[in-house]
Amino acid sequence: MSTGTLFLIPVTLGEESDPAQILPAQVKECINKVSAFIVEDERSARRFLKKAGLERALQETVLYPIGKHSEDRDQSRYLDAALEGKDLGLLSEAGCPGVADPGAEIVRLAHEKNIRVVPLIGPSSLLLALMASGMNGQSFCFHGYLPIDKRERVQKLKELERNARQKKQTQLFIETPFRNEQLLEDILSNCEASTRLCIACDLTLPGELVKTKTITAWKKEKPVLHKRPAVFLIG
Repeated sequence: MSTGTLFLIPVTLGEESDPAQILPAQVKECINKVSAFIVEDERSARRFLKKAGLERALQETVLYPIGKHSEDRDQSRYLDAALEGKDLGLLSEAGCPGVADPGAEIVRLAHEKNIRVVPLIGPSSLLLALMASGMNGQSFCFHGYLPIDKRERVQKLKELERNARQKKQTQLFIETPFRNEQLLEDILSNCEASTRLCIACDLTLPGELVKTKTITAWKKEKPVLHKRPAVFLIG
């Protein structure tokens, strides 16, 4: 018996986004073809599936949670259906599964089990931010979340700034939205005046902001970033 396929299904970057405008028709076709999904959060997954054009009843859809509140630690068994020949979908909370996302572990297990993995086209906040930043798109590094401890965070920012200058490499990082303001203050207080900083927030949403300016210029016009999903880039 041949195995099923694990489809990596992109999700819009916010609930204000219209899936019909952001996602290709292939995504709607896939969610109606697949009846079981591995998801980070069941409630938000249901909202997305309904908004994205799920045609069958939600009660007929199986959801396997992998988020931090999931009680099931043996997540590898979620792939058993694919080993039996059934197709599965993997949903991120926002953007592309496996990119800055816990779904990467599921994808790793799928490869180990020789299950076919198919990524579908959709929005990635990291790539959208890089595209719009005007910074080096041929050499870049994503660092995820910076340290919570202020001293360690400042040291990391200085390291990223050095890498950007010495390697001519764009440095990307993110923060929990409610800590964006503190991170921005640390960037403006500790990076050199001529360093370029791109702030890309609310990507694909009505309040989208993408600007690249020097640290000096940002000090004159600081945006309000509290609780707004954002990507920061230093170049």
